[in-house]
Amino acid sequence: MMEKIFTSFILCLSLFVACSHGSIENPISSKETSLALKEKIPYDFFPRTYHIVSVGDSLTQGVGDSTKRGGYVPYLQEQLEGEKGIKEAVFHNFGVSGNRTSQILNRLRTNELRSAVKEADIVLITTGGNDIMKVVRENFSGLDMKDFDRELINYEKTLTSVMNAIREENEDAMIGMIGLYNPFFLFLADVKEMDMVIDKWNHVSQDVLKKYENTLFVEIADVFKDSEENLLYTDYFHPNDKGYELMADRIHDVLQDEALQQKLVAVKKENEHNDR
Repeated sequence: MMEKIFTSFILCLSLFVACSHGSIENPISSKETSLALKEKIPYDFFPRTYHIVSVGDSLTQGVGDSTKRGGYVPYLQEQLEGEKGIKEAVFHNFGVSGNRTSQILNRLRTNELRSAVKEADIVLITTGGNDIMKVVRENFSGLDMKDFDRELINYEKTLTSVMNAIREENEDAMIGMIGLYNPFFLFLADVKEMDMVIDKWNHVSQDVLKKYENTLFVEIADVFKDSEENLLYTDYFHPNDKGYELMADRIHDVLQDEALQQKLVAVKKENEHNDR
């Protein structure tokens, strides 16, 4: 009897010593520790639906697109839906051929477009081409750089109002503006300054965008200027199918670069937080 009691005492004492030195692990604690050490779920682990509002002129409507599907939109949609973090890219196309920037501003104040912008993840804009074309038509017999400069002042003010109208409805959406290209060289070869006009208007657009957070500018002038292949429709003004496809490629590249930059910034902030 005494031998059994002594043996039980020794066993209990051994367990106590073992526990006090942490030799026996708590299985629940061990699980919690192993879970805590796992990496965070990647931001694109659960693909989600993105809503993209395209607003602008004939380049958004897709004039010159033989498929009548909306210019650059279907090409960009296909590329976006190939991204790991995107389940579906839903486009809402509000392009109207012939619209100048002031007319686009007026449409942004309608209930239909305001509602679409409010729910958008990305807003893409094409504008300015018809503002320049208005100057060309009104001064065709004697074009002068001053004519474009005068209209540029109005354009800058109106584009600022366009940006404000979008931000009033949606503070967080990415706003991307697709730049201008020069199609005029085919029938305005004597106006050598036209490239300068396009560059100047594009720079003003970029200056306006810089005043707002979460914006990007998509340069496409070089896409058309440097191509050995004809990228213009039969009207020598709008892109053809290949032109729209290359536009979509450039937009997609810029969006990808921006997404990568945002991811790197987020990682940097997280690392700085963890180092504190």
